[in-house]
Amino acid sequence: MNDRPTTDSALAIERRTIEVIPDDERHGTPRNQFTLWFGANMQITAIVDGALAVVFGADALWAIVGLLIGNVLGGVVMALHSAQGPRLGLPQMISSRAQFGVFGAVVPLVLVVLMYLGFAATGTVLAGQAIGHILHSDNVVVGIVVFGVLTAVVAVTGYRLIHTVGRVASVVGIIGFTYLAIRLFADYDVASVIGVKPFDFATFLLAVSLGAGWQLTFGPYVADYSRYLPRTTSGRATFWSTLAGTVIGSSWSMAFGALVAAVAGDAFLDDQVGFVGGLAGPAFVAVLIYLVIVIGKLTINCLNAYGGFMSILTTVTAFNGQTRVSSTARAAYIVGFTAVSVLIALAASADFLANFKNFILTLLMVFTPWSAINLIDYYLISRERVDVPALYSPGGRYGRWNATALGCYVIGIVAQIPFLAQALYTGPVTGLLGGADVSWIVGLVVTAAIYYPLARRTSNPPESMIYPEQVDGARTG
Repeated sequence: MNDRPTTDSALAIERRTIEVIPDDERHGTPRNQFTLWFGANMQITAIVDGALAVVFGADALWAIVGLLIGNVLGGVVMALHSAQGPRLGLPQMISSRAQFGVFGAVVPLVLVVLMYLGFAATGTVLAGQAIGHILHSDNVVVGIVVFGVLTAVVAVTGYRLIHTVGRVASVVGIIGFTYLAIRLFADYDVASVIGVKPFDFATFLLAVSLGAGWQLTFGPYVADYSRYLPRTTSGRATFWSTLAGTVIGSSWSMAFGALVAAVAGDAFLDDQVGFVGGLAGPAFVAVLIYLVIVIGKLTINCLNAYGGFMSILTTVTAFNGQTRVSSTARAAYIVGFTAVSVLIALAASADFLANFKNFILTLLMVFTPWSAINLIDYYLISRERVDVPALYSPGGRYGRWNATALGCYVIGIVAQIPFLAQALYTGPVTGLLGGADVSWIVGLVVTAAIYYPLARRTSNPPESMIYPEQVDGARTG
């Protein structure tokens, strides 16, 4: 059976899932990663994320600086994951079986799926509000359902269409956000809210953490969208294209959010989408801005649905031994995931901002150790050499469970607890730091310091890269 796509059209339904992408189906250039991640970050949730730093006490100027630093730091980690895609041709979480074992990789995968559901649900709420404004309806249910259907259609169609939507989101995002920035400076005395508060270490680190957390949570699926690039694609080019797209897009959106929160206060907090639409001015222009919001949210929501399906499939196939599924099953996974996210969106709490802040920072705690383990193993221990067939075999090189990686992962999470600064729990060390949350830094450093020396003694990487057609370890291609 020939599984190759019959057309290069963006509307051709993708057939590949968790298997290696064959060389004759690879396509695209690193700049596709720039437009995808730029478009995915030019959206309303990133605006809300940037606003959080000001809402919780930071001066607008220091919030913008902190958010930029956080986006760069987290973006570097995220882009290093992206650079794995062309060489491996695999979804991100399949490759993490090399560190955690075929069964062991399921442990972080459960948290990954919850992350995708959380982001998909919160994004669906905001996009549903925008659609409601377009339809002149106060009933957000219709908007949420319509947006859920759009997400499912694009995600089921797959990789090519997702990239196309990302390119559209990049263009309309630049136009829409530039216009909104002009309106913001025309309608408000923005200069009067910049630099009016003294530097506060705790709120500055909160801004850094919000930016870093935003980027680090892309790590578990970023390679899903670079795995179709030709195997000869430069890892460095993939890294820089991804980093530039995600940092520029997110920093732009978050800086705008920080300024909006500083000048608007409660008017923004009460209705984030409505305020942005109202800022647009005339009704017909507001409708266009709502469309910009919907397109931006559609890009990132499709990444969440696509990545969520891939993570669920990676979990299931760890135990049933499958290396791929049918197109019908693939569609069912995506539709099911999207339906659950819509149901969560419909039941979402009204206390959106506070819950979203805690959600981001909690995810940061569980994903920084995973990133540290994955990147150290791939770049420093295995040195980009992976036995791909063994990733699908519990009895192979990587085994069922990797106690070293799982133990370090748990230690990396536990080590962060004394440094947490969240609504439900504040660690004892946090008070000594003036309330600053540095748990994610602790998680990265502690995990790396423990895992690297242990992995050097216990890991068994192949002598060279082994692809499915080269199971004898001969030529690496």
